[in-house]
Order: sequence, then structure tokens, then C-alpha cells
Amino acid sequence: MSEITLRIEGMHCGGCVRRVGQALSSTQGLQVKEVRIGAARLESDRPDAADQAIASLAKAGYTAHPETTATAGQ
Repeated sequence: MSEITLRIEGMHCGGCVRRVGQALSSTQGLQVKEVRIGAARLESDRPDAADQAIASLAKAGYTAHPETTATAGQ
């Protein structure tokens, strides 16, 4: 499993956190570990997971950029 941390622009409130969480949760192959204002932490075994998450967030109206990618357990 790889851990992905995304920096998310445009999040300002609890409603944004909910919308981002819903968008990421509906993305196949992602496990949402944490969503907070400005960032989300995910896990996935898919090589395209960060791109999928970023695309889902764009559809929800947010811009996201990967911060880190690491293999869990290392």
C-alpha cells in the first residue's frame, strides 16, 4: 500500500472537509485515512491513485497537489 498526502486548495470550512471526504470516498481504490482543511491523507495499491484522487477533487471544485508518496510499512 502506498500512502498519499494531498495539499488541497480552496477548503475553508467543515462543509469543505465533508465534500472532499465524499469525493475521495467515492473514488474506487482509495482508502481515506484523514481529511482536514487543506489536506487529505489516503492509501491505495493503485499506481494511478494520486491522479484519480486529484481528478475526483477537481470534479468537486477543488485543486489538489501531491505532497508525499511513501510505501506504508517502510
